[in-house]
Amino acid sequence: MSSLPRIPSLVRIAAAVVLAGAMVLYSVLWMAAKRARVDVELGFDIEYVASGNFENVKDVYPSSPAESAGVKPGDHILEVNGRSLRDQYTISDVWAQSRPGQSVQLTIRRSGVPEPLVVQGVFRATQFSSREGAIGRDLGRQITDSYPIAFLVVALAVLLLRLDDRNAWLLALMFAGFIAVPTSSNLVVALPPAFRPFALAYRAIFDSLASLLFYWFFAVFPVRSPLDRRVPWLKWVCLAFSVSLGIAGIRAGDPRMPQAFVRLLGEHAANAIRLSYLYGMVVLGLVSLLANAVAAPSVEARRKIRVILWGTVVGVVPATLSLLANDVTSFRTPLWIAAVVVILLWLFPLSFAYAVVKHRVLEIPVLLRRSARYLLVQRGFVFLHVMVSLAATLIFALLLARALQSKSQVAAPVALTAGVLFGSALALGGLRIHKAASQRIDRAFFRQAYDARMILHELADKTRTATSRNELTNLLGDHLPDALQPVSLAVYLESPDEQLSSEYGQVPSDLHTISGDDPVLGEIARYGRPKDVGLPEAAAGSSLIAQLHAECLVPMLSRDGRLVGLLVLAARLSEEPYSREDKQLLASVASQAALALEGIRLGEKIAERLEAERRLAQEMEYAKQVQSRLFPQKAPTLKTLDYGGGCIQARQVGGDYYDFLELGPGRLGLLLADIAGKGISGALLMANLQANLRSQYAIALDDLPRLLKSVNQLFHANSSDSSYATLFFGDYDDSTRRLRYANCGHLPPLLLRACPKIVQPVVERGSECASVTLGSRTGVERLEPTCTVLGLFEDWECAVNEVQLAPGDTLVLYKDGVTEASNSAGDEFGECRLVEALRESGQGSVQALLESVVSAVQRYSSGEQADDITLVIARCAGSL
Repeated sequence: MSSLPRIPSLVRIAAAVVLAGAMVLYSVLWMAAKRARVDVELGFDIEYVASGNFENVKDVYPSSPAESAGVKPGDHILEVNGRSLRDQYTISDVWAQSRPGQSVQLTIRRSGVPEPLVVQGVFRATQFSSREGAIGRDLGRQITDSYPIAFLVVALAVLLLRLDDRNAWLLALMFAGFIAVPTSSNLVVALPPAFRPFALAYRAIFDSLASLLFYWFFAVFPVRSPLDRRVPWLKWVCLAFSVSLGIAGIRAGDPRMPQAFVRLLGEHAANAIRLSYLYGMVVLGLVSLLANAVAAPSVEARRKIRVILWGTVVGVVPATLSLLANDVTSFRTPLWIAAVVVILLWLFPLSFAYAVVKHRVLEIPVLLRRSARYLLVQRGFVFLHVMVSLAATLIFALLLARALQSKSQVAAPVALTAGVLFGSALALGGLRIHKAASQRIDRAFFRQAYDARMILHELADKTRTATSRNELTNLLGDHLPDALQPVSLAVYLESPDEQLSSEYGQVPSDLHTISGDDPVLGEIARYGRPKDVGLPEAAAGSSLIAQLHAECLVPMLSRDGRLVGLLVLAARLSEEPYSREDKQLLASVASQAALALEGIRLGEKIAERLEAERRLAQEMEYAKQVQSRLFPQKAPTLKTLDYGGGCIQARQVGGDYYDFLELGPGRLGLLLADIAGKGISGALLMANLQANLRSQYAIALDDLPRLLKSVNQLFHANSSDSSYATLFFGDYDDSTRRLRYANCGHLPPLLLRACPKIVQPVVERGSECASVTLGSRTGVERLEPTCTVLGLFEDWECAVNEVQLAPGDTLVLYKDGVTEASNSAGDEFGECRLVEALRESGQGSVQALLESVVSAVQRYSSGEQADDITLVIARCAGSL
């Protein structure tokens, strides 16, 4: 089938209704006009010349009233009964109102005669050959007057049954043109005035298109002819020319050359070109038909061609020759010849009707062959059901009336009411029997189609629940061959790399995977429905169609219109084309399969994501274990300092780092760093920084600034330009309680003094408290930064400060995860709350102090931890 573009169904239906209405109306008007045609004549042939508003006398019959009146060939009739010839209907109007024996006055202009001549003619009855006889004449008229019926019936039947087939539309339009061909202008005068414009326009347009559509149809059906393959533009150029002929002749009711051409070429030359074109198109159509019949490239194409070849040749050729003789000579076709020509011409549409029903040309369902018998049985069962119900109702009512006859006043009403109720119950009960019987009738008449329909319906239901590609493939591969009996079947489904891979069927190795960029697949995806492609020109352009002998391609489309699967069906074993119902059921199966495939793909992606998340979680757990080993595993013992640290990460890994380094006998390095970055990136930078520090910390024994400068150079070289770290490095001497430190852009550690003489108020801008009362014996110092952050600058210098600790002093190293922890209102924990938490913890152990501070931070932030909480606390002992 050659399908139309994706035109909405309502538009196709509306166009078909308009075309069918126009064909039926014109045919009815034509046959009515033929039966009311003019029965008088003067015995000449005339032709209206619009440019001069006169009738040209082409021929005068011997012994006719025209010859007796002195009319000669070549005369120009200017007036009739004193009326000027304003159009071609003036004479027809006079003829239609006249009877044999009445006279008519003609004003004639004759060549060589200076003044117009006035002649008087007497009408006679229209003459027929004496050989025809009255019976033959009546029979001939009945045949010729019924000329449109065969074309009308076949055209409308094919079109209405195949609205989506381009060839069906071409056939209907061609037959609409054939209906318009035999009309003459003298028939129009017999029509009511309201219908004349329609009749004129119909004939002018369709008569001008008839020969072109004849060529066009056979140029593309059943395959493109050699001529159309060589000059595909010819039909479009001729379409434009035919339309110009139709538009120019709308008022006349005949195809006419546009006036510009008539003025340029002259009347006779323009008319010769018009006739040459119209008959030339018929010849090209016959040539295309014969060429396809001889050189059809497939058995299917030859089967379709041979069915209609002889009907076309025998029917169209005699009619064409008869019309050609009338147009170019003075030959007047006798009635008996016209009747024979019409009978032969009927073979043309009838050959299509035979081909449609017998050989399924144009894919009209084979059900038509048995429709009458099926209708008789089906309606006969309904009639039997109704009659049995009525009979049972009457019998029940009569028996009940007889039983109640002793009560005569109520017998009839009661019996009637009870009978109606009984009959209604019987009819309702019979509906189930009727449904079961109808199914049996369907299966008896159309068992194969019924079985295929049931199989495909079942398949559509099952595909919806398929949970794997293998299950979906097996369903399609098991059910489709049983339902439709294709010679071969290939099932393609989308693979993870978004290619279509073969899942079922014997497929050549080079077609195991096909790309979505294939033009045929792109066209199928845009078409969106099952499509017949079993045409040689389609096979020539696609290895998929050629190698798989594809007859029908069925796309599976995702919700966004993407091609996710394809069914490739070869020709059926029965050699019958796939019917419209087959394609509708295949479309339903493909739609459900596409939904199932999307669900399967979604399930696969979810499973892949879950597996990836499981692996990531496992890897993160390994990373967490590895990072936990980077924190200090043991702490050197000092006499004058109790210390500890902890890190509670917001994620499994992070960029916070604290450490305790043994710098020598009685010396301890206290470190706390905050890496710019979180998660894996922060953890990697943290590991890099730790490696640099631990590999070089021995330098700190002599020169702490040189150590940190070296660490900065390595960190800068091994990280990106935007990476940096803040660091506090403290060097504590156990013997002197002296702390040398370098603060590299880190938050100032808090030194809570036990001695009251050293007091520094805590002031926080933007906080609820502007200061904190630390008690009479507690003050706070901040160990401010001595240099900028690590890793951001290549040229970097560091300064070192020192502070003396006293017994009971507490040093707190922390990062912003402590002080910037927020509550639900957005307020931060802050430094003052940190100091308050430390004060409230009293003089307990360092470990208890760590736990108390962490607990206070977590309570304040309602358990929602946005950043790592990292602390190092050291308390100076009371004595050496």
